[in-house]
Amino acid sequence: MNLNSTMFLQAIVFAILAWVVAKFVWPPVMGALDARAKKIAEGLAAADQGKQAMAAAEKRVQIELASARDEGAKRIAEAEQRAQMVAEEIKSNAQAEAARIVAQAKAEAEQQATKAREELRSQVATLAVRGAEQILKREVNAAAHADLLQQLSTEL
Repeated sequence: MNLNSTMFLQAIVFAILAWVVAKFVWPPVMGALDARAKKIAEGLAAADQGKQAMAAAEKRVQIELASARDEGAKRIAEAEQRAQMVAEEIKSNAQAEAARIVAQAKAEAEQQATKAREELRSQVATLAVRGAEQILKREVNAAAHADLLQQLSTEL
């Protein structure tokens, strides 16, 4: 065989092979590469969107945390206010109860003092009557009367 005809034949085979590859093999390979590139681009875009969504969600979380902290602080302040109001109410109730107990004790003490005075008056009246009886039983004598009056004053 001749080198020129071999080269020519190889060139024809190469051209047929190149045509078969270009017609049947190259389009599916390029389609697979394009699909893969498209998937990679979509994945990168989705990753960027995910990062943006995560940043937005993080901002919302920070806003929600701040509002929750504010709400908690408000509730704590309201609870402290209520506690102070309840404490003041309890304090005023206790003071009113103390005043009522003191007034009741004063009234009871005054009542007992009045009762004691009445008893003393009745005892004084009884002693005065007994003293008058004793004076009248004895003879009228200034010295004797002075002793009886002295004795009555010591009994009172």
